[in-house]
Amino acid sequence: MPAGNLLYAQSGGVTAVINATASAVLQAARAKKVRVLAARNGILGALREDLIDASALSLADIKGLANTPGGAFGSCRLKLKSLQEDRAKYERLLDVLRAHDVRWFLYNGGNDSADTALKVSQLAAEFGYPLTCVGVPKTIDNDLAVTDCCPGFGSAAKYTAVSVRECALDVAAMAETSTKVFVYEAMGRHAGWLAAAAGLAGSGKDDAPHLILFPERVFDEADFLARVDAVVRRVGYCVVVASEGIRRADGSFVADAGGGKDSFGHTQLGGVASQLAARVKDALGHKVHWALPDYLQRSARHIASQTDLEQAMAVGRAAVECALAGQNAVMPVIVRDADAPYRWHIDIAPLAQIANREKTMPKGFIRKDGYGITAAARRYLSPLIVGEAHPPYVGDGLPDYVSPTLPCMRRKLPQWNT
Repeated sequence: MPAGNLLYAQSGGVTAVINATASAVLQAARAKKVRVLAARNGILGALREDLIDASALSLADIKGLANTPGGAFGSCRLKLKSLQEDRAKYERLLDVLRAHDVRWFLYNGGNDSADTALKVSQLAAEFGYPLTCVGVPKTIDNDLAVTDCCPGFGSAAKYTAVSVRECALDVAAMAETSTKVFVYEAMGRHAGWLAAAAGLAGSGKDDAPHLILFPERVFDEADFLARVDAVVRRVGYCVVVASEGIRRADGSFVADAGGGKDSFGHTQLGGVASQLAARVKDALGHKVHWALPDYLQRSARHIASQTDLEQAMAVGRAAVECALAGQNAVMPVIVRDADAPYRWHIDIAPLAQIANREKTMPKGFIRKDGYGITAAARRYLSPLIVGEAHPPYVGDGLPDYVSPTLPCMRRKLPQWNT
């Protein structure tokens, strides 16, 4: 049995398949006879020394995690600053890792989490502590650099495309005497990947979604309203998909909810669909409905993509292999080998190439008029939503999601105060 423990933690917004990554980590570590601890609520739990003995979970619970959405060990939105600015926090982390003989640290998250894992590895090296840090990719925004796609995105993309297609059928049925315009809001602060996935719902000129609004393109209200009206006149109704992060020419968010900030320091967005719907109603007089799927789009395990599930588990297994092989400050990434038939493999990339970088939609993926996706985008997106990874169901018609009891580790250090 290798000396030392492995610490796993989840960070940021959870996904339909982040627990599948956790399941793969636990199974891979168990096969190597490595004890796994988990931090409750991400890096916050590590700072508080609120640790879970994840190796004590039953094999049935560990396997059940692969079918369960949410974050089994809890997540958090806590962005650590530089090693100089947050020195006390980083040194506290190192104290906790030492106290529990943690030799491998796996942080499952997005851009900010990759940055944290990189900085922890640098601090450990400075103090001469033998620690291997590995970032594990996750985000429905699909905005991590280097990796072809991000675990969590494929399932959210599938939910988005299916939901938009189903809603469009509803609107089409009612359009003559009721709703003429439907606005669907997709997550995506700076990157329009999830909004783009809605484009898979239809392929013909008059298929929904008729208009997609990307954060990569400046929002022109007058042009938008004119296009909505033109689609209604031509088709009879108009389905719009808007990314939450669309901006005006002056750089302001259309959905800026009063200038507040979240825990990562990002502008708090919300309600772009309702704002667009109000403008359509006021300017054009059409009856409008709108939808804000919010957490639904990232937690919909019942309609998860099989491709996404397989990739989520593959990065978990690869992360354990990287860590035990001593590959420090790296992240397992997905490399696309071919579009059709779709083929991919896992490679390893330095965290320095991923941390604090953001991958937005390529220019060639957005239609020239700025309101739809191109054939290139369709070729990229389509394989990611393929396959149905249905969870098991119980007799009452609901999915059989697990909620394992999480055994706490005994604290060894004084209480940490923020």
